[in-house]
Amino acid sequence: MKDGDFLKKILIIICFCLILCGCGSYTVKDAQKDLEKKINKLKGYSLNGEMEIINNDDIYKYDVDVSYSKSDKFRVSLKNKTNNHEQIILKNDDGVYVLTPSLNKSFKFQSDWPYNNSQVYLLQTLLSDIQNDTNKKFKQTNSNYIFTTNVNYPNNSDLVKQKIYFDKKLNPVKVEVMNDEDDVLIKMTFKKVDFNSKHKNNYFALDENMKTSKDEKQTKTVSKIDEEIYPMYIPDNTKLAKKETVNLDKGQRVIMTFEGESPFMLVQQTATITDDAVISLDGNPYQMATSVAAISDNMVSWISDGIEYYVVSNDMSEEELVTVASSVAVIPQSK
Repeated sequence: MKDGDFLKKILIIICFCLILCGCGSYTVKDAQKDLEKKINKLKGYSLNGEMEIINNDDIYKYDVDVSYSKSDKFRVSLKNKTNNHEQIILKNDDGVYVLTPSLNKSFKFQSDWPYNNSQVYLLQTLLSDIQNDTNKKFKQTNSNYIFTTNVNYPNNSDLVKQKIYFDKKLNPVKVEVMNDEDDVLIKMTFKKVDFNSKHKNNYFALDENMKTSKDEKQTKTVSKIDEEIYPMYIPDNTKLAKKETVNLDKGQRVIMTFEGESPFMLVQQTATITDDAVISLDGNPYQMATSVAAISDNMVSWISDGIEYYVVSNDMSEEELVTVASSVAVIPQSK
């Protein structure tokens, strides 16, 4: 056999092998289709893991427990690992709630949560982000499938994309949400995944969840505000104009009024255990570094370390209102 003929045969064999390998490759369309099939057929699931929120050099860690039922019911327990402060985001037939069981308080929302923005700990919203991004990237490693997609965080423009890691059985492994410089600002690591979990209907009931941590010995309440917290971010041409301290029957309230081009009010009040208080809002839950906040048309409110906070303004955009609130929640600083 001539050398030229031999080389031709070798090239044909190599090309044939490449074609076979190409036909057998697992594409982004294959992965998305299999993921859709896996998630859409689930009657329920439970996920457990740790979420980290990174702010400069500070890392805020949460234990996260997620439960889902096919009837569009969700329960997300978020426990701050620094102070063991637990909040629950609950979706059932009656609406969407943010619960603080230790204080017997809850906010009720008329909201499309969790489908109105990205969520790092829910399979449905991760799948939605994958489906909605026509320019998503897909990569395979020895142990993972990795999707890189855009994200939808309307009140945090720093969060622009995410990497979603699945193992080769399409179980979630990790989610990293990044800014445009590829800095990871939120990381969710899944530790336990159960796709066969079953939940009774009352598992998602408001009353049942409010009973989960009502041990007053573990409830942190304070009667006095020893150190006021000021926002680290104040809009341009806006400054503190007045501060007032009011003594209450069971605590204290500090009211700070900021005036200028973007006027707003910051209220800090000692938290108290209430009697089955449900506050209805037209808004959404929002995850800040230290707490789950409630956002309505002109207010952001949250509870942290025994203090309730309210940032209120009729003149600021919702995103700027959240920016002010987040700067209060992240770094305490007295002046």
